[in-house]
Amino acid sequence: MLPSHLRQTGDFIAGHQLPSGQIPWFSGHFADPWDHVEAAMALGVVGRQTESRAAISWLAETQAPDGSWPMETVGDRVTEATIDTNQCAYVAVGLWHDYLLTGDTDHLARHWSMLERAIDLVVSAQLPGGAIAWGRAPTGEWWDEGLLTGSSCIVLSLASALEIATHLGHDRPAWAAARTRLIHAVEDEVRVHSPAFMSKPRHSMDWFYPVLGGAVGGADAHALIDRRWEEFVVPGYGIRCVSDRPWATPAESSELVIALDLLGRRDEALAILDDVEIHRDVDGGYWTGYVWPDTAIWPEEKTTWTAAAVVLATDVMHALTPAHGLFRDLARPAHTDLAVPSPRR
Repeated sequence: MLPSHLRQTGDFIAGHQLPSGQIPWFSGHFADPWDHVEAAMALGVVGRQTESRAAISWLAETQAPDGSWPMETVGDRVTEATIDTNQCAYVAVGLWHDYLLTGDTDHLARHWSMLERAIDLVVSAQLPGGAIAWGRAPTGEWWDEGLLTGSSCIVLSLASALEIATHLGHDRPAWAAARTRLIHAVEDEVRVHSPAFMSKPRHSMDWFYPVLGGAVGGADAHALIDRRWEEFVVPGYGIRCVSDRPWATPAESSELVIALDLLGRRDEALAILDDVEIHRDVDGGYWTGYVWPDTAIWPEEKTTWTAAAVVLATDVMHALTPAHGLFRDLARPAHTDLAVPSPRR
């Protein structure tokens, strides 16, 4: 049975959803495709399937013909027209999550064309070294650098897209080859730092997302996590968002919980998930961050995606739904001998 505190958190997220299905960060703020999908997944976990499906329908209705969505939208007004590839790819994870919850193949089939356009766009942005260009300017040109966090997450999105394609009887070898090349690029960045990626070593997500996305596994993943554990993990608060600031954030903490679960490090994961509860408010939402020397909430906002991350991590750790194993099941580094085609750019 779903714990009552998670139902309350689901109510918090649903309370911010607009009639269109869009889920902004908080009331009056913008929505972005990635965090919108994360919130939709959490709504599915807490049994709010109608609201979760409405969020996916909003994506289908607002997708551009080329498969993209803008980075930021307030209501029906685009406030940042840049295209972020990681944001566009994440719809695959949301769709596969819905299938694992419901077993509804018709829902997958209904949104196949949306998924195909989005993933084709993302794969077309693959750079010669295997990284995925992080974004496209409103004027149409792709930037020639990737983001380690974004590319690592796209590994997971491509795995989800391939599961959907296989389930629906579609063969997409170019997606599989792109994922293999992307995994190798992420591995190279973790080992030696590649000029294909913008370096953001201060950020905790660059530390653990290669594990969370499934690009780095086994002994290499354990070594990667151990290497910077003391920098980021702060018992009692969760983890730092950036290594050089006393600022703990429950969203990143919850995502690290999922990454630790992938490695079988459940005791550490459960300890961090317990620490996340310090950030919970009485309405079921979670404050975005906390600065401990000042004993201050900062920023003073409760985002839907922060609440969603906690819900998903709780499902992963306590197996509350049939979708709890999504991250674990897809975190299979695809070290194959696939022929690697030239990027379609």
